[in-house]
Amino acid sequence: MSRTPDARVRDNQTRKIQENINNVEKHFGEMCQMFAGYVRKTARLRDKADLLVKEIGVYADLETPNLKRGMKEFADHLAKVEDYRQAEVERLEARVIEPLKSYGAIVKRKREDLKTTQSARTRETKQMAQLERTRQRNPSDRQIISQAESELQRATMDATRITRQLEETIDEFERQKIRDIKKIFGDFVTVEMAFHAKALEVFTLAYQSIQNVDEEEDLEVFRSSLHPPDYLSRLDIVRANSKTSLDRTGSFLGTSGTLQELLRGWSSQRGLSWFSFHGIARQRHRAPS
Repeated sequence: MSRTPDARVRDNQTRKIQENINNVEKHFGEMCQMFAGYVRKTARLRDKADLLVKEIGVYADLETPNLKRGMKEFADHLAKVEDYRQAEVERLEARVIEPLKSYGAIVKRKREDLKTTQSARTRETKQMAQLERTRQRNPSDRQIISQAESELQRATMDATRITRQLEETIDEFERQKIRDIKKIFGDFVTVEMAFHAKALEVFTLAYQSIQNVDEEEDLEVFRSSLHPPDYLSRLDIVRANSKTSLDRTGSFLGTSGTLQELLRGWSSQRGLSWFSFHGIARQRHRAPS
């Protein structure tokens, strides 16, 4: 049985539509999985960063004041970045993954439309075969042949009408697919740009907060921690005792000078010189021998 030119054209259209639907189903599904994996990895990165923020805060409590303050501020900024990352994850799920996922149901409906069209064309083909058989078996029975021709005509009209509807449906499907791809990919870039812009702003503040730590002041605090208070108290006592000894020595030397003046006055009254007095003193020390 030979096919009519219109039937062959419709068959080519059906194959092309079927191929298009298969491509959308396959690649939209794969893109959905890839984007979902991207979002999951981003969420895991957020979780790891949250642990990092916690660890920085724990360690900061053990550090010197300025470094502690700088690390705390750094951790706060890093936590804010992760808040933005959480928003990024939620927006990607809503604006990228969900629209891609919805194409599963859309493709299913288009397959149903295609199936309806194929069924109409199958009926047309069967009626065409039935007409051929009728003509061969009853070439002189015009009533049976006319009835078969009428049934073929109705089947052809149904197939033509359903094919036209399918063409319109697939045309709208193709238009919507292009729009959706543009929107989904555009939203992906917009969400990523918004996150990275905010992250860059906060990372700049984090950098400044840690770079503003006063190293010298913290070094002084650290050096002071090497000498505990009781050690400093003992050192102060030693220094105070040393000063008292020096003061006593100075006082004794001042008293000795006054004594020498008195001796000079006493020796002058008795006609003795200072040197003679020293000689007497030395002789008195040697007298016992």
